[in-house]
Amino acid sequence: MAIVAASVSGLASHSLAAPLNVTILGSGSPVPSNVRFSQSTLVEAGNDKFLFDLGRGVTVRLGQLGVPFKDITASFITHFHSDHLVGLPDLWLTGWLPTPFASRKQPMAVYGPKGTVAMTKNLTAAFAEDIRIRLADEKLPPAGIAFDAHDIAAGVVYERNGVRITAFPTHHGDLIEPNFGYTIEYQGKKVVISSDTTYDERIARRAQGADLLLHEVADIDPQLLKDYPRFKEITAHHTSPEEAGRIFAMAKPKVAAFTHIIVLKANQGLDVPATEVVSRTRSTYDGPLALGEDLMRFEIGDTVEVFNARKERIDVNAP
Repeated sequence: MAIVAASVSGLASHSLAAPLNVTILGSGSPVPSNVRFSQSTLVEAGNDKFLFDLGRGVTVRLGQLGVPFKDITASFITHFHSDHLVGLPDLWLTGWLPTPFASRKQPMAVYGPKGTVAMTKNLTAAFAEDIRIRLADEKLPPAGIAFDAHDIAAGVVYERNGVRITAFPTHHGDLIEPNFGYTIEYQGKKVVISSDTTYDERIARRAQGADLLLHEVADIDPQLLKDYPRFKEITAHHTSPEEAGRIFAMAKPKVAAFTHIIVLKANQGLDVPATEVVSRTRSTYDGPLALGEDLMRFEIGDTVEVFNARKERIDVNAP
């Protein structure tokens, strides 16, 4: 993928014109990588800011972007695997602190599959002593540490200020139910987030005409599959590059992009370059494609502009 330099000022001015912006906060998996944090995506629609999954490092990435935690309108959970959730208590607790980067004074809105309400109640119990101390010692507002939690079913789960968010089922494994992908629509623009999934043509149908389709991918070395048979269970729960390419080819989004990138190679470290993912995807898909990375930004207006973490424009049409 070719990279075209873009000035910071130019990037900022374009951001104002784009009604819908998406930033990958964490593009990784449970792998403890300092390059790819685990799953979280920021979607900005008008004045609203939404998080989809809250994986490891979500507060760090929001801090890098200069987004105050109190400004998050609502958070949406795809499923209950830990790499999608371990950042939730951090954002909830740290977001309550009386600082410029936090200072939440209203309940934290969270939407997710059945079990979300119970999880937030149990988190409140688990951190009861921290909450008690800060209420007494720092006089923080009680509403700021409350949850506004919702167990959701498939269908429209949020519709305010012109933003419509729809949850739809995807297949991450027979025992991982429910597991939701999400469609976000605003001012005629559409973003689809697949969640973790096997090959599932329901995603392609949801993403017809989408401006951006964010999809997961897994590439595990055959030698590792031989040496560690349990890795076969991982591949059985995810989508190969070639399979993802077929989904992209059916959906024909303006831009397709990978997130939740699992790349494991024999005799290599945890932060393995994912370049083979792109070449394998190109065997089944020849449209616009971005290999996601932490802090990659998609600005969705009449066109979809893609910028890496260094604010350089990326040519997603380049082979």
